[in-house]
Amino acid sequence: MRLRLRLASIWLCLALSTAPGEVLQGKVVSVADGDTITVLIADKIQERIRLQGIDAPEKRQAFGNVSKEHLAGLVFGKTVRVEYRKRDMYGRIVGKVLLDGRDTSVDICLEQLRAGLAWFYRYYEKELSEQDRSAYAEAETGAKAAKRGLWKDASPTPP
Repeated sequence: MRLRLRLASIWLCLALSTAPGEVLQGKVVSVADGDTITVLIADKIQERIRLQGIDAPEKRQAFGNVSKEHLAGLVFGKTVRVEYRKRDMYGRIVGKVLLDGRDTSVDICLEQLRAGLAWFYRYYEKELSEQDRSAYAEAETGAKAAKRGLWKDASPTPP
């Protein structure tokens, strides 16, 4: 019994930390806020993407526009790859947004955290790989310690 439970646990961990599920690629045609973009994919279909693992300030909150502008500077008009497994209750794809470079991919979710323009969304951290959980937590801690972005405020209020 214990062996079966242990094997099931290992299998679940592997299933959650390996293949991304689905992947789409397209051009970013809109940035709604610091954690939501619209990507134009094949056949001129637009998909709204919610960046996984982060929560950015709303437009009317402190640093809301700064967060949006930073995200736009990173991805607007560029081709991105989105790795995802689910849609949220609004029908948006929730995924890891990657900007492919010559030798590496840049994790845009991680870049928003490093800039101090989003919170690590711990409520959904179990949906992330162990590597992403660790990187996102570390990026938020670093931004907070350096008082970058929203961490300039004494006690920033999450959305």
